[in-house]
Amino acid sequence: MTAAALLLSVACLWPVAAHADDSRLRWPVSPRPPVTRGFDAPSPNWNRGHRGVDLAGAPNQPIYAAGPGTVVFAGILAGRPVVSLAHPGGLRTSYEPVQTAVRPGQTVAGGQLLGTLLAGHPGCPVAACLHWGAMWGPASNADYVNPLGLLAETPVRLKPRGG
Repeated sequence: MTAAALLLSVACLWPVAAHADDSRLRWPVSPRPPVTRGFDAPSPNWNRGHRGVDLAGAPNQPIYAAGPGTVVFAGILAGRPVVSLAHPGGLRTSYEPVQTAVRPGQTVAGGQLLGTLLAGHPGCPVAACLHWGAMWGPASNADYVNPLGLLAETPVRLKPRGG
């Protein structure tokens, strides 16, 4: 009876664990790059901050979708080439400066090529840097988050209630 209960418990938990792993992100650059500038949450959202992380790269390096989603923007924004994805559950990620290989409305898989990295990201200490951003909700009322905390390899840390 104990073995049956254990088997049932594992069977019930298996789909949840698989879904949790599928919802986590992967690095958009391979191999894993150094972070040249970290996330600095603006507070409130319209104030100064760094709404993502800058990852060291090289010009023409492939940039990949961090997770499955739909391309919601691929073009020039504020003078920079940007690709933005909407992921299941309300997460959005952005990648710049990227010469796009995708188009708005296109569905992409995690790890699928989005385009190639371009040089010219302001403040980049190497030949090219990818600015990778993440936010929950629509851009007009976004909650910016550190994309590094959404990576599959980042351990999940639970906070105590009310903490």
